Amino acid sequence: MLSIKNHRLVGDGCSFQATPNIGGPLSPRYLVMHYTAGRSLESSVASLCTKKPSGNASAHLVLGRDGRIVQLAPFNVVTWHAGISAWDGLTGLNSHSIGIEMDNAGALDRVGAQYMSWFKQAYPEDQVHVGAHAQGGPVRGWHAYSGVQIERAIELAELLVSTYGLQEVLGHEDIAPGRKSDPGPAFPMAALRSQAFGREDDALPRRWVNASTLNIRSAPDGLAAVVAPPLARGTELLLLEVGSRWSRVEVAGPTDLEGWVNNSFLVDQPPAGTRAAPKKLAAKAVKSAMKVAGKKTTRAR
Repeated sequence: MLSIKNHRLVGDGCSFQATPNIGGPLSPRYLVMHYTAGRSLESSVASLCTKKPSGNASAHLVLGRDGRIVQLAPFNVVTWHAGISAWDGLTGLNSHSIGIEMDNAGALDRVGAQYMSWFKQAYPEDQVHVGAHAQGGPVRGWHAYSGVQIERAIELAELLVSTYGLQEVLGHEDIAPGRKSDPGPAFPMAALRSQAFGREDDALPRRWVNASTLNIRSAPDGLAAVVAPPLARGTELLLLEVGSRWSRVEVAGPTDLEGWVNNSFLVDQPPAGTRAAPKKLAAKAVKSAMKVAGKKTTRAR
């Protein structure tokens, strides 16, 4: 179990390696999640602890794929993880937030039969999440987060929110849209927020089917195989991953049916004459996110 003493993290799998890339005192209001876009936990820690002529970066924590955590600075000291950023009327989120970097290669390119990182490392399909970013762009590969990494991230978020009274958990993509894409569509941000704040009513965003019937498919493609009989008008859906044209959803209620649907046939409120399914609590959203992280991702065809 993790705890915080004198603004340092204490617990199994935690260590401290001081970075020289720090600023002044910090009274945090937000938690910002990132991916490292790096090769490993060790390489990212080394980079964030090095002063560079071209510009320095750092974060408070680096979270490994195996659950190890390396703290680089106390939580009451500014680190340089946000860059040019803004949120809710504030600019320069370095001065207002705690930053967690998660060991993850980020966006992947399809090269032949493989998915490759920018540093030319290939990843097996069971470590690849295929989808479009919520802010737009093509369907592509993203390095999937490990199950233990997601569990640890949720534990950290809960601890930091409760200790420092944080107002929100954000992605780098939220505070620097168009410039940054991390932590990306492979990370279950909605589930993490729900668990960190105990928000039953926003465990996952919801939409409703507004067509007479709607196919739910195995991939974000109109030619992909259907995974179940067509969904009826008024069917309530939990959004697991939002894309520009397609979204990965779970059917609400007593079912674990998941698949991809076309956004054109979804609406924000139940159509007239239909009723909402019973709400799933935050714990269900987290369980769903963990299940997705732990299984092989279906590749778009």
